[in-house]
Amino acid sequence: MIKKLQLPLQTMNLVLGFMVWVIISALLPFIREDIAIPADRLAILTAIPVVLGSVLRIPLGYYANVVGARIVFISSFILLLFPVYFISAASSFTHLVIGGLFLGIGGAVFSVGVTSLPKYYAKEKLGLVNGIYGMGNIGTAITTFAAPVIATQIGWSKTVQLYLILLLIFALLNVFLGDRKETKVKTPVMEQIKGVYKNEKLWFFSLFYFITFGSFVAFTVYLPNFLVSHFELAKVDAGMRTAGFIMIATFLRPVGGWLADRFKPLFLLMGVFLGLTVAAILLAFSPSIGLYTAGCLTIAVGAGLGNGVIFKLVPFYFNKQAGIVNGIVSMMGGLGGFFPPLMLSFIHSATGQYSIGFMALSQVALASFVVVVWMYYQDKLAVQSEVFNSTGQGILVTDPSGRISAVNPAFTKLTGYSEEEVLGKNPSVLKSGRQSSAFYRAMWSEIMERGSWQGEIWNRRKNGEEYLELLTINAVRDESGDIIHYVGTFSDITYHSSGNASSG
Repeated sequence: MIKKLQLPLQTMNLVLGFMVWVIISALLPFIREDIAIPADRLAILTAIPVVLGSVLRIPLGYYANVVGARIVFISSFILLLFPVYFISAASSFTHLVIGGLFLGIGGAVFSVGVTSLPKYYAKEKLGLVNGIYGMGNIGTAITTFAAPVIATQIGWSKTVQLYLILLLIFALLNVFLGDRKETKVKTPVMEQIKGVYKNEKLWFFSLFYFITFGSFVAFTVYLPNFLVSHFELAKVDAGMRTAGFIMIATFLRPVGGWLADRFKPLFLLMGVFLGLTVAAILLAFSPSIGLYTAGCLTIAVGAGLGNGVIFKLVPFYFNKQAGIVNGIVSMMGGLGGFFPPLMLSFIHSATGQYSIGFMALSQVALASFVVVVWMYYQDKLAVQSEVFNSTGQGILVTDPSGRISAVNPAFTKLTGYSEEEVLGKNPSVLKSGRQSSAFYRAMWSEIMERGSWQGEIWNRRKNGEEYLELLTINAVRDESGDIIHYVGTFSDITYHSSGNASSG
């Protein structure tokens, strides 16, 4: 029963974490009425929780494996009591900076669930599970829209103090409903980092999440003001449209995970990045409100689906190091939510428009599409290489002129020759001398006519020992019909056959 509760419990934990994470930015208009905050420092104040909330995702993801999600969530909510109370009593910009720094814990808890929840479900369900958990980022929307409404009634300070009650309630919920028997993984953190940092997939996934989650945050931040200033919409209308963007991106996250469980995730990512590329190019030309809405909705769909697909891929490729990898990838996503809004603001202040920023997004999305295509074909090659290297039969590949270009480990085991010793040489190095020239002429005549040959043949190992092998040779042709390789597969049948040495 406790295990079944972990998905809804941890998802609600994430909702609360994200609600607390954005307290300052949501209530800033009210806070500025009581505390003098220079205009040039507003960006710093809202960015500080984002930065720490991103960086802390690595240790929290790691410790979710070491001590379990229950302990990490309880500790996080108790620790958050102090900065939340400190902010409610703040009387200066410095107080807000100190309190805001530690609010980052609320955003960091994201890496806890994506590390813990895969332990409870089969691999084919991880996309949907992590997608449902990821919907917890709707907590930012809840605070953004609910906190100002409450603050108009009771003031911003008491509104912040209400979060103390929620943190205490959820700390207790995790005490009683958290899983005390969760599987622990106690690999030292530096050992885990050393095991993954050279893997290019870690950095590719980080780039992908930087773009998809960064797009989500950037549009959430910039849409309300842009729709009012550029299209002269009413503030309420702009707020509703932004809320629609957030809801679409959030609820499509589990859909992305669910689709990734059923189809090839890399194919889905190709579609995501193509969609983001086209939408960003459309927005760069500052179209009418109708086309602008279509472009923004496409960004929402791409960001939501992409976020879901990426956290299907992480446990799929990094099963044993999921904690640290989830921490790094989600950290990069958090930073992706920090830098694009600042970049858009800078570009707008310098040029008076957002076009350059949107074109930059389109080019980064297009580059990501190319990387995903490359990853897809690399995976196919990796599978082929694994089959080639793990098969029990000896395999020998030559170029059209008969020079050896590749052999597999079974070839070395059967013949005694290493790959370095035979590369570039003719397969005649294996000849035993038992077969006549007529035998070889007939064999090659059949290969040229039919494209393949199979028969028994005597060959010689490196140590001089002769053995009987069952050999199959196939000619590999390109699309124009020209032979590009000959592939020979063989097995030792010396003790299993008394057949004629020249049968074919």
